[in-house]
Amino acid sequence: MKTSTYYKQNPAARKRRLKQQGDYNKTKEGLRIRTAANKLNKKLGTYGNGDGKDASHTGPGKGKTENASTNRRRPRMKQRYA
Repeated sequence: MKTSTYYKQNPAARKRRLKQQGDYNKTKEGLRIRTAANKLNKKLGTYGNGDGKDASHTGPGKGKTENASTNRRRPRMKQRYA
């Protein structure tokens, strides 16, 4: 079962997951990852322009854009942006 399907069918689990993710995004590590991703998107010219692209999650500083849905479905496997 896909993760998205599971969370659609289990609202209580979805609520717990979103709470945990929100808390993580406020930590130093979460903030660092998010700001590095935004910085790379701005460098590639795709930040906030609505083109449906974002920086590829392929490793530190890789200057490649790809479709956001394709990019976000790939497992990260402890790779980082910066």
